[in-house]
Amino acid sequence: MRFDTIVVGAGFAGMYMLYRLREAGFSVRVLETADDVGGTWYWNRYPGARCDVQSLDYSYAFSRELVDEWDWSEKYATQPEILRYAQHVADRFELRPDIQFETRVEAARWNEAAGEWVVSTSRGETLRARHYIVATGCLSVPKDIDIEGREDFSGRAYHTADWPREGVDFTGLRVGVIGTGSSAIQSIPIIAEQAAELTIFQRTPAFSLPAFNRPIDDEERAARRANFEDIKHEARYSLFGVPDHPMEKSTFEVSDAQRRKDYEAAYRTGTLNAMLQQYNDLLVNAEANETAAEFLREKIRSTVKDPDTAASLCPTTFPFGTKRSCLDTNYFETYNKDHVSLVDLRRTPLERITAAGVKTSDKEYEFDAIVFATGFDAMTGAIVKVDIEGRNGLALKQKWADGPKTYLGLAVAGFPNLFTITGPGSPSVMSNMMVSIEQHVEWIRDLLVCMGEDGVTTVEADAGAEAEWVAYVNTVAELTLFHGCSSWYLGANVPGKPRVFMPLPGFPEYKAVCDDVVADGYR
Repeated sequence: MRFDTIVVGAGFAGMYMLYRLREAGFSVRVLETADDVGGTWYWNRYPGARCDVQSLDYSYAFSRELVDEWDWSEKYATQPEILRYAQHVADRFELRPDIQFETRVEAARWNEAAGEWVVSTSRGETLRARHYIVATGCLSVPKDIDIEGREDFSGRAYHTADWPREGVDFTGLRVGVIGTGSSAIQSIPIIAEQAAELTIFQRTPAFSLPAFNRPIDDEERAARRANFEDIKHEARYSLFGVPDHPMEKSTFEVSDAQRRKDYEAAYRTGTLNAMLQQYNDLLVNAEANETAAEFLREKIRSTVKDPDTAASLCPTTFPFGTKRSCLDTNYFETYNKDHVSLVDLRRTPLERITAAGVKTSDKEYEFDAIVFATGFDAMTGAIVKVDIEGRNGLALKQKWADGPKTYLGLAVAGFPNLFTITGPGSPSVMSNMMVSIEQHVEWIRDLLVCMGEDGVTTVEADAGAEAEWVAYVNTVAELTLFHGCSSWYLGANVPGKPRVFMPLPGFPEYKAVCDDVVADGYR
């Protein structure tokens, strides 16, 4: 079967790409592994799963009618509500007929003679298309659990990124959670409500702020709709892709008392961007950043009653905001419960999983269930999981062996007519993904339409421009505090993965470059 375009993934990126290309007259087939739409929000069903961008911002902005007809119930929507939103979009715009579910892409190879992509699927099909678009998401492939003995455990084991659809009842069980990243921070308070004993194993503590989650009332919805166009514009010209009002002052332009008052006000908003943008130098000046970091550590120490546990939960090895910060509901408060305990793996390293539970250098802990909250192979994992070959049989996995190389996070030299939505080299995870997705999709759609109008059959990134872009992304990162931090932004959480800074800080500057490329005849 032949199509103009094959899109991989039916999350928010894949659905919007389908909508825009079909609107422009292209024949499109979307291939999706799951049996429904939703992408990340289909798979991530762990307890307490929520978005860390406010619901009213984490929404499509392309359709005024969609904005007017969908009512979010909470400031930060839960996974089930976000999934219902995705399903509503698929039904509202009649997208399902062009989505092939329960189909995994196994290989995609560029056929030079035919000028098309040949795609092999898990159903034994061979599909062909002029364009191949990857919309598989940045946090969709769990990293391998590199803990010795994980197969030896005789109890029940779960991974937060592969949670049973029917849910899990931990009532009366002894439960161990390995990891304290975002999914753990969201799920631990929920698991603690059920478990008879809960033990958390932490290697690196995370900065987390209270979400101050609450219902959204009709007045707030009405105000949002009344100012829809202004808010949409403001989001597309803000640092993180959400409406904000960043401070023009630097950290030490104000008194200690005023700074503390400002931090408290930002903290009380329950948003990450308010805290990170309270002053204009928090992400570039280590001394300035430490004032915000210490403010947050004081909050932890004032919340967690046991001083030793509080000390273990305070991040001290990286600047605030340089690893993905979290939003939570009663995370730190959970450690005050008598049946909840923390094991600091910096003091007593984890040695292996045993048949009975978890063994550290200090002792063996016995559990009925273990939850692995060990994170993702971010940014590139889902892309290179597929066998993709470009010109002359060059494998994308081989090209990216020393780190991902793209132009604008959108295209790859040597891989004609291949596009990545929110790929490495774009703001992606450092922005509101919905804003980045819409910008990427519209840019790709416009390029494909232009190709058709000009009679151009293939397009690909220039190798020199690609190299310059990779260098630019890393130069920008080096000007900030991000670059010195061992985070999944650099692939540091995956053993053996090359250390290359993958997302680009700063959405407005990125959009300006993309717009300039178009204005210059797609240079």
